[in-house]
Amino acid sequence: MMMRNWRLCLLLLVFASSGAAAAGGPLGIDHEWSRDESGIWARKYQTGLELGVIAVELGGALWLGNDSELGHTMWQTVDATAISSVAALGLKRAFGRARPDQGNNPNAWFRGSCCESFPSGEVTLQASFVTPLIVNYARQYPWIWALELLPIYDSIARLKSHAHWQTDVIAGWALGTGIGYWSTTWRTPLTVRILPGGLSIGLSKRF
Repeated sequence: MMMRNWRLCLLLLVFASSGAAAAGGPLGIDHEWSRDESGIWARKYQTGLELGVIAVELGGALWLGNDSELGHTMWQTVDATAISSVAALGLKRAFGRARPDQGNNPNAWFRGSCCESFPSGEVTLQASFVTPLIVNYARQYPWIWALELLPIYDSIARLKSHAHWQTDVIAGWALGTGIGYWSTTWRTPLTVRILPGGLSIGLSKRF
C-alpha cells in the first residue's frame, strides 16, 4: 500500500510537470512555474510549517518518552529528520544546483556554494516526519495517510516560490521517505542511544 501511494504521488508530480514546452533537468520535466506567494503559498506559512513540524516531533518525543508507542515513533521522526537533513545538506553542497530564481536554467549544476537547490531540504523534512507515523499507524488508522498532504503542500509551495525545480522536490520526497522508513527498522532510535538516558524517559512521567 505504501509503495502504491508513493508511486501515485510521484506520477502526479511528473504529470503535473510534463506540460511545459521547454523543460530540462535529469528527467526532462523541470521548468519554472508561474510565481505565486499569495494566500496559503506565502513564505511565512512554509516557514511556519517547518518550525511546527520540528516543534511537534521534539516536543512529542521529550514529553511522551521512548517507552510509549507514540513517543517511540516521535523519536523515530527525530532520527529521520536529523539524518535526512544532514544528507540533504551534503547533496546540496555536492551538486551545487542553481534555483529557478538564479537564472531559470534547470541544467545549471555544480555552481558552487551559491546554489543549493537539489534536493529540497524542506520537502525532505516533511517526508521524513510523516513517514514513521504512516509506517507505524497506517494499518490501524488508514486516515493517517492524509499526512502526505504536508510534503505535497510544501512541494507545490516551493515550486510556486521559484525556490526549487520539480526534480528537487521529488528527490527531497524520496530522500525523506527512504530515511523515514529506515528509521522505523531500528529497535532503539539512534537519538535515544546517543542522548543522555534521562531525556528519553518522558517528561509526562515525571510530573
